[in-house]
Amino acid sequence: MKQITSIQNPYIKSLVQLQEKAKARKQSGNFLMEGKREIAIAVKGGYELETLLFLPEICSEAEARQVAPTATLIEINKEVYQKLAYRDTTEGVLAVAKTKSMQLSDLKLSANPLILVAEAPEKPGNIGALLRTADAANLDAVIIANPKSDLYNPNIVRSSVGCLFTNQIATGTTSEIITFLKERNISFYCATLQNSTAYHTQDYTTPTALVVGTEATGLTEEWRTAATQNIIIPMQGEIDSMNVSVAAAILIFEAKRQRGF
Repeated sequence: MKQITSIQNPYIKSLVQLQEKAKARKQSGNFLMEGKREIAIAVKGGYELETLLFLPEICSEAEARQVAPTATLIEINKEVYQKLAYRDTTEGVLAVAKTKSMQLSDLKLSANPLILVAEAPEKPGNIGALLRTADAANLDAVIIANPKSDLYNPNIVRSSVGCLFTNQIATGTTSEIITFLKERNISFYCATLQNSTAYHTQDYTTPTALVVGTEATGLTEEWRTAATQNIIIPMQGEIDSMNVSVAAAILIFEAKRQRGF
């Protein structure tokens, strides 16, 4: 089994690039993740692991093989591990995995899908929270319109607590996604302040997409104009908006309630 003990090793340098550069992830088709739970969830979600790196003081070779039986194992030392590990507290194991295609055409939807669409979310924490909510509600898919961040950014991997790997995810432009929804007769309800009706008055029991925008700018006019219906969560305080992941959760679980789940 191979051992690497220097942070100057070319392979280790390439992994640092995977952590830090979206361009490196795109060019290689790989990304780096850490933690037994996240790696196990990724494997269950159909992600292909190329390599597993482990620190024997924390994770034994036997444990590493159990996490990823088919991956190539590399033993590393503490210096290398600290160079690669993104979290302060982790479990002594990192994996190099292949990214997945996130094309709209790759989505496999049920006969009566419930989908979350988020336009241009920027904060990794918000994206992670949206993915966790989508997983909790067992949505058919999460679609990111006009993405501002590479979804394999380590901050998103971490904040999603593995839910990046449990959800069907696709990306596209606003125009592409609107066309995709219309071609499949999926009604879409856009959370916005303009020309809106209370969210709980709408029927989400048929094929539905719930569309949310950023707190700062909301949804673009293209969404608001094309919507089946613009909806709003009535606010009783001084502010007129809430965190996007909280708003999405309210809408999603109203739809789930109507569907009897």
